[in-house]
Amino acid sequence: MSHFTTIQVKITEGEVLREALQSLGYTVLCQTHVRGFAGGRTQADYVIRQNNGYDLGFRKAGATYELVADFWGAKINQQHFIDQVTQTYTHKLLRATVDAQGFDVLEEQTLEDGTVRVVVGKWV
Repeated sequence: MSHFTTIQVKITEGEVLREALQSLGYTVLCQTHVRGFAGGRTQADYVIRQNNGYDLGFRKAGATYELVADFWGAKINQQHFIDQVTQTYTHKLLRATVDAQGFDVLEEQTLEDGTVRVVVGKWV
């Protein structure tokens, strides 16, 4: 019996996701199994191993990624984890887009509520 749950996340760029997870301090394995209850496994593109034997994985599902894990055993705050990953991913994607389009980051600040404010500009 599978205990795995999947949660859709608004993430489309796998390499940016990997970079975001690494910048959050996670070691990321690629193209491997997510471990769950009673030796259960499921495939994922990016996997964070946990010492408790219950991993967190992201796998491509159509145009976006989904988070897959046995959350009962993973013992993480799902919403906090998703919020943290999504914010870091969005920030990294923004920086990559800004660079690719020839803009410069003029100012960047983290507000009291955790919001990141980025001001960009381009000299023409």
